[in-house]
Amino acid sequence: MCWRILNGFRCAAQGVWQCMRAEWHFRFHMVAACYVLWFAPRFDLTRAEWSVLALTIGGVLAAELFNSAVERAIDRFSTERHPLAGLAKDMAAGAVLVTAVVAVAVAVFLFWDPPAWLAIIGGWKTNWFEPILLLVSAVLAGLFIGKWGT
Repeated sequence: MCWRILNGFRCAAQGVWQCMRAEWHFRFHMVAACYVLWFAPRFDLTRAEWSVLALTIGGVLAAELFNSAVERAIDRFSTERHPLAGLAKDMAAGAVLVTAVVAVAVAVFLFWDPPAWLAIIGGWKTNWFEPILLLVSAVLAGLFIGKWGT
C-alpha cells in the first residue's frame, strides 16, 4: 500500500518536473513566485495574508499545470486543427490568465506599501550585497525562463 502512495507522489513530481522543463510560462510563474517570496518577509503579513499568498501561488502554478495537460492531451489525440480543440486550449489558457490577473491583484493588495518599498530600497545603500544578488538572480532567472529545458 505504501509503495502505491509513494509512486503516486513520484508520478506527480515527474509531471511538475516535465512541465518545468517544457513550459516557459510555468518557469516564468515559478520565478515570479520566488521573487514574491523573497520580498514578502519584509512586509508585516498576517497568517491569513500568508495563506492567501500561498494559495494564490499554488493556484497559478496548478492552473499552468492543467493548461499544459490539456494542451498535451489534445495534441496527442489529434494533429489536425479543429475549432473545438482550439477552443479547449484557449479556455485552458484563459484559466491561467484569470489566475495570473488575480495573483497580481493579490500582490497589489498585500504589497502596496510605498514607505516599505522605500525602506527596502533605502536599505540597499548600506547593504549593497542584496541589490547585486537581485541583479544576478534576475539574469539567472531570465536564462532559466528562456533557455532551460529547450
